[in-house]
Amino acid sequence: MANASGFFTHPSISTFRSRTHVPIRVSGSGFCFSKRFSKRVLCSSVNSIDGVDKHASTSPSEYRRPRLVPSGCKLIGSGSAVPSLLISNDDLAKIVDTNDEWIATRTGIRNRRVVSGKDTLVGLAVEAATKALEMAEVVPEDIDLVLMCTSTPDDLFGAAPQIQKALGCTKNPLSYDITAACSGFVLGLVSAACHIRGGGFKNVLVIGADSLSRFVDWTDRGTCILFGDAAGAVVIQACDIEDDGLFSFDVHSDGDGRRHLNASVKESETDGALSSNGSVFGDFPPKQSSYSCIQMNGKEVFRFAVKCVPQSIESALQKAGLPASSIDWLLLHQANQRIIDSVATRLQFPPERVISNLANYGNTSAASIPLALDEAVRSGKVKPGHTIATSGFGAGLTWGSAIIRWR
Repeated sequence: MANASGFFTHPSISTFRSRTHVPIRVSGSGFCFSKRFSKRVLCSSVNSIDGVDKHASTSPSEYRRPRLVPSGCKLIGSGSAVPSLLISNDDLAKIVDTNDEWIATRTGIRNRRVVSGKDTLVGLAVEAATKALEMAEVVPEDIDLVLMCTSTPDDLFGAAPQIQKALGCTKNPLSYDITAACSGFVLGLVSAACHIRGGGFKNVLVIGADSLSRFVDWTDRGTCILFGDAAGAVVIQACDIEDDGLFSFDVHSDGDGRRHLNASVKESETDGALSSNGSVFGDFPPKQSSYSCIQMNGKEVFRFAVKCVPQSIESALQKAGLPASSIDWLLLHQANQRIIDSVATRLQFPPERVISNLANYGNTSAASIPLALDEAVRSGKVKPGHTIATSGFGAGLTWGSAIIRWR
């Protein structure tokens, strides 16, 4: 498992080491390797593993234990999707007391996309994932894992299996949701890397998608101006260590900060589940509940972001053994242009090396990083071999950074 410091450990390593006496070291990127291991990928889902034929008949004394084989991982495809309905600042000015200049000056946002009509979050995620698979030249049948990073699934029990089905992943790969709000996509990258390096997975689809517009109070000008809906996706593939494209990560959380940003469960004011006779006893059965609209203390979230995000990126750079000057692009969660500018200034990144599409889409939560990455890749801004420092931060509070290389 991966701990907050960014180092990878595996529950079987101690037993494995005692039996094989192979020296294992923990690398700065956060994963375990040995110089004596070959560079073939160990995959638990294939018919054979290194040195073992599952169809062969062997006695216990003849059985050859599989070797722990290290693997790198790299990003090889990206895709994105947004709803068709565009809501401008001028549109919002018809609903709340605001105007385009007031919003743009304080946030950097001009427009946002909002789900409407027959739009669904799963539909956006599938569209983004399909584009990522096409760029990566990977067919759905070859996907080993689907990670859906979202806090607003169409189904309470998660959306990833629905995406897996819609894509046509006929081998029924493991698919599950990751709930970490605006940090979700970065945690998805880390999770994908752990599955590849420690579990033998080859092709992992990581999707960041959210529809926060469904949880916005559209009469509150402090929050309704910020959020939009979107989906973004990447394909991460196993590779030789020499081609590794996820150099390091740094992840944290602080539950004390929940009071600054949350959307809590609330009980229904009307109790349709009970008859006129009332409850059976006490507080049972519980009342039906739903989620409140997003509650946010903008000033506190700003303070948190401009303090913790630079520290996290610096920590990730240190683990990767890279100076800031080696980074081609800074790609932050697209929350607020003031936050992006402040973090870039503290890290001494020039504006021309900072990726931002916030003006067009607003804060799309877990979708913001892969959405911006995909646009930068398809526009030719991000090229193969470019190194990116990326960081997500938000509700929880959670925050995390990763140093990655595109293709």
